This record gives sequence, structure tokens and C-alpha cells, in this order.
Amino acid sequence: MMEGTDMHADESIDNFPAICTFMPHSGRMVLLNRVLSADAENLCAEVVIRPDSLFCESDHGVGNWIGVEYMAQAIAAYAGYNASLRDEPVKVGFLLGTRSYDAHCSYFAVGSVLHVAVQRLIQTDNGVGSFECSITDTDRKTLATATITVFQPDDADAFLQSSEK
Repeated sequence: MMEGTDMHADESIDNFPAICTFMPHSGRMVLLNRVLSADAENLCAEVVIRPDSLFCESDHGVGNWIGVEYMAQAIAAYAGYNASLRDEPVKVGFLLGTRSYDAHCSYFAVGSVLHVAVQRLIQTDNGVGSFECSITDTDRKTLATATITVFQPDDADAFLQSSEK
């Protein structure tokens, strides 16, 4: 997946600000810990599964279904990172759908360090984008993959108000 891009590279890790600066999420809803690498087409983020992680079930860890949210947040961080390069504010986006979510584990175990990689496949002028996503462990074992479609309107408030009519 994502051949030609080493999304696990540790270069420039210290050059990224806190991941929350790239996302519209706040507080405990920021599920990712930090950006590991990013460029115009890709982002890789890290999440450490701890006993106090949101959605953690003490006996097992975090259910694999939360992987979709990890991927969606990595896409949000990707969008925010690229917005910051253009001196634009972070904008709200929406998860439209997930295709072929394939998890190779039932839970992300407590103590796991996950790498959540996203690669932009397409981005249209109307704000719809598609991303190839993966979650791997530090040994590069693939734990989950998906293709995720998102939508980022120019003005989320106006979009939401128009959808209520």
C-alpha cells in the first residue's frame, strides 16, 4: 500500500506542531497523538493505545471499528497541514463514506503504537476527496486498510444551514 512513500520515516518529527493545530477537533476527541510525516499527498500520524484512551475496553483495547475514525482524523490533519502551508485556517470536513474497511485484528491492544497513513487519491474542486488509508504497527504489520471519501465545503456553517432547509 502506498508504494514509493515511506510513511514510517521518522525524519522531521520534531518539526511538526501539535496535531490538534491541524484539526478542528479538541480535547479528548483528538484521538491521534502526533504527526510523523506529511507532504502534499500524504500524512502519517501516530496513536498510542493506552488504558485511558477514549473507546478503550480494559480487557481488550480499542475496537477495530475505531480505526475508521483514526483514518478520518489523519485525513483531517492532512487537510489542516496543507491549509497551514497556504496560511489558511483549519476547516471542518465530513466523512462521506468508507469502502473496503478491512481489519486484520479485533482490537488495537493497549500498549500498541499505531501508524495511521493516508494518501490522497483524488481531490475535486467541489471539496470531495478520496484517500487510501492504512493502520500499521511499529513492525509495519498492516492492521487495517480502507478507502475513505470525505467532503470539505468552503463554508461548513453555510453548508449545514442550507442542508437544514
